[in-house]
Amino acid sequence: MDKLVYVAMSGAKETLNALSANNYNLANANTTGFKANLTAFQSRAVTGPGYASRVYATDASVGWDSSAGAQITTGNPLDIAVQGNGYIAVQDASGNEAYTRAGDLHVQPDGQLMTATGHPVMGDTGPISIPPATTITVAGDGTISIVPLGQTPLTSATVARIKLVAPPDGTVQRGTDGLMHTADGQPAPADATVKVASGVLESSNVNLASAMVNLIELSRRFDLQVKALHTAEDDGASSQKLLQSS
Repeated sequence: MDKLVYVAMSGAKETLNALSANNYNLANANTTGFKANLTAFQSRAVTGPGYASRVYATDASVGWDSSAGAQITTGNPLDIAVQGNGYIAVQDASGNEAYTRAGDLHVQPDGQLMTATGHPVMGDTGPISIPPATTITVAGDGTISIVPLGQTPLTSATVARIKLVAPPDGTVQRGTDGLMHTADGQPAPADATVKVASGVLESSNVNLASAMVNLIELSRRFDLQVKALHTAEDDGASSQKLLQSS
């Protein structure tokens, strides 16, 4: 009886973890540049004294889907999308350098260039600050040019260049803040081969249809594990009655 309870209990717990990961993907289906979490069930033997007869399932993260999302044309010159591999460098809440694919940028009243989630965008020498301007354009290499306020369109000035990086596979990991961080905590070097497109945003790469199918499948699996626990409880009660009657 205890084997049934243990298997059902551990199965329900791990299925609930998988549901949480799937719901996290669903919640970010419309988040710019979001990369879907990937999880997988694995079989693990129970360690410790006793017979080696029990195996339980665990749900573990196996990284994220690195494929690019769809390119959505917005026409906003401060909307940029990384083309191919690479990331935009930003400053996280602790002041360290981090990376994102979300290129929905805006200029604060104080001139600081920020992401939509409030992270300063990094340039070659630190956070980027843009002087008052009539127009702002972002070139394919991340160079930011402006027409200063009060000047004619014939007057253009380069004010900064967005730091673009392309760390090798396996050297970055997603943090709890949703940003990518290097595994060793050191800033990645700028990579001149990384290009961006202006007036375009990269959408989330979450497959809504697949995520909804997973939601239904995992919900049914969780219900099945709970029913197994109730069955074990009923069987235990029946066995106790039989022992009492004898």
